[in-house]
This record gives sequence, C-alpha cells and structure tokens, in this order.
Amino acid sequence: MNIPQTSFKRVVIIGGGFAGLAAAKGLEDKELQVVLIDKHNYHTFQPLLYQVATGGLEPDSIAFPLRKRFNDIENFYFRLAEVKNINANKNCIETNIGSLNYDELIIATGSKTNFFGNKTIEKYAMEMKSVPQALNIRSLVLENFEEALLERNLEKRLALMNFVIVGGGPTGVELAGALAEMKKGILPKDYPDLDIRQMKINLIQSSDELLKGMSNKASEKAEDYLIKLNVDVWKNLRVVNYDGETVTTNGEDHFKAQTLIWAAGVKGESINGLEQECLVERANRFKVNEYNKVDGYNNVYAIGDVACMPSENYKYGHPMMAQPAIQQGKLLAKNILAKLEGKKLKPFKYNDKGSMATIGRNKAVVDLPNWKFQGVFAWFVWMFVHLFSLIGFRNKAVVFFNWLYNYIRFDRETRLIIRPYKNKNRQSF
Repeated sequence: MNIPQTSFKRVVIIGGGFAGLAAAKGLEDKELQVVLIDKHNYHTFQPLLYQVATGGLEPDSIAFPLRKRFNDIENFYFRLAEVKNINANKNCIETNIGSLNYDELIIATGSKTNFFGNKTIEKYAMEMKSVPQALNIRSLVLENFEEALLERNLEKRLALMNFVIVGGGPTGVELAGALAEMKKGILPKDYPDLDIRQMKINLIQSSDELLKGMSNKASEKAEDYLIKLNVDVWKNLRVVNYDGETVTTNGEDHFKAQTLIWAAGVKGESINGLEQECLVERANRFKVNEYNKVDGYNNVYAIGDVACMPSENYKYGHPMMAQPAIQQGKLLAKNILAKLEGKKLKPFKYNDKGSMATIGRNKAVVDLPNWKFQGVFAWFVWMFVHLFSLIGFRNKAVVFFNWLYNYIRFDRETRLIIRPYKNKNRQSF
C-alpha cells in the first residue's frame, strides 16, 4: 500500500462514513500514524440521498473528498481500497491493493440494504444506500416517464407511473414526500401531454405505524401529511415478492409497478476474518462491549452501524443512525489515546439528541428529548440541522442555494438522465 514505516503506533480505520470520520478527526495531529481506507474517495451525507434521487440536489453537494478533509494532517494516509479479510492473528488486513499491518483496527464499514434473504426482490428492487444508487433511481424515475409518454398500452403505462416504496421509516417517508411534490408541481410542466394524475405513489409499511421509534404524534402527523400529498399509505402489509413487474404482498393487495424502492431494513456491512461468534447473524453486526471492542479481541473495534452494543435501553444495540455512529467514533478516538497512555477508558453512553424527518415543503416532524413539534417550524429546524451537519462551506452554500431556489420557484433543476438505467439490469455498487 506504500504506507511508510514509522515508530508511531498505526491505527487503521476501515470506512469513511459518519463513524469512521469522527474517529479519524479525534486522532488527527496525534503521535500516531492513521490510515483511512474506503472503497469510495468521498464521504456521503446519506440523510440527503433521497434528494439526489428525486432531482433536488446534485451528488457532489452531499459528498466531500476524504483526502481534502485530511490533506494538511501529518502522518495521515488515505487509500482507495476494499478490505477483503481481517487476519487478527497477524494484526493484518487484506485488501484488493495489498495487505497492511495495524496496531489498532477500527471497523466502521456502516450498513447495507437488508432484503431478509429474498433474492428475487434483491434482484429487481432499487436500493438507496450510496450516491450511485441514488443516481440510478433518479434516472429510472425519469426514464419511466419518457417511456410512459410513448406507451399506448394503458396497463403498461400505469405500471411505468406506479412507484412502490417499501419501508415507512425516515428514508421511505421522505422519499415518498419528495416524489409526491414532483408529481404536484414539476412533472405536469415537464410532461404536459401525459396525464400525471395517473401517477401513483405507494408507501408500504409492515407495522401499524410510520416512523417507528419516533413519537405517536410524529407518526400520525407524517401519515397525515403524506395522505394530503396523495400518497397511498399501506400499513400492516408486507411485500413478499417482486419479479420486476408485480409486487406481491401477504394480503389481497398486489401492485403492477415497474419501480420498487426498498427502504425496509438495513444490516451491518461486516468483513470476513473474525470469529463467527462475535457476529450477530441476523443483523450482521459485530458484538462489542461498552468500549466498542469486538468480543474476543483486544485491539479490534467496531463503531457505528456495524457495531452491536446491547444495553439496558437498547437490547439489540443502538439505532443504526448518524448520531450513535458519530458519538461512538469520537469516544473511541479518546479511548485509544487513553489506552496508549495507560489511562482509564470511558464506557460509551448514547446521548439521544432526538429524531426528525421531513415530508415535504413546510412539512416535517421533530422529536427532541423534551420537546416534540411538527409543521413549518420543524421543517426549518430540519433544514438548519442538516445544513450544519454537511462537511465543507461549499456544500453548505450549494445545498442552501438549491433549497432556496427550489422553495421560491417550486422546481428541481437536476432532473437529468446522466446515465440510462434499466431495473432488470440491476447493478450493485
């Protein structure tokens, strides 16, 4: 990997997401050699991927080059690579560009879409966990309307204009709201010779409430907002199969649709090599103790979505969201420094700062520890928090300008088919 030898301890971080980036920041400018490895050369602000998928933002406004973030830091190295295996006995990782020894290893690989073993759905459904996948959705949505414009068969045309979103969490709710706003204010102008009223947006949730984990008020208000945007909300309904044309459920309702977007679950992006006993099989997350050490290992840590730290309040581990990942990354950096200095480590305790979701223009729900509110003010709070969380002044400025422009003009300028995409030739990124 062309990493120079040094007398400093080497800390290797796998993954440049929220957790990995937080850990790397905490270790910069210390007497350590830090090596960050990721299969992309940029950090993705995943909460805004749905806006890329619906033409509201360009991908470079929610992505930031990892090298740029650390280009002035001594003893810091970034390598564009994919880790294939961990050899803990030799304190070594094996990647597609070579092997590298470590003194301390941090696994921050994040999560991937969980299809719960259904290979047919996995083959034909769309995912939205990365920038390329969001661009695929954007292209497919627009391609469907171009094709519907030329389709004389009514059944096929309706299938092209029927969108099924599986999963009523924040991703599914926000994506459904964004598509509904496109239907309301944008697509009729782009396709005046197509009856956009025939477009259907279906949000399917297997439980009896949306935004599970948030307050009942947030769930009810989100559903109310979606219904007012003409989204068909289906609760207590589970998708069991999708062959690229028909969405089959466990009930009597089935859907003819050319597009199914799967937002129903995630699982950890684990790496081969560690003992099977340290892996929570169903969630594919590494078992860690209160210091984020992987069970059975003294110098291997897991943080963020790939880590499962059971506690009294979180029996199955912390929620797979940005805040737990960031907080674990920050604390682990401090604990590694404390360990190397022979000091006492501090156990992790999650500080729940709240949850939020936006459903569309002037519509959002916010649950803070001591305050829960919805509506226009919640929407502004949602915007401020997301703007503040973006990396880089340019990204903040570009996103703010786009939001301001879209709000004033009720438009989404980036509805571009950069690269054609067909669902039946599904690619994996």
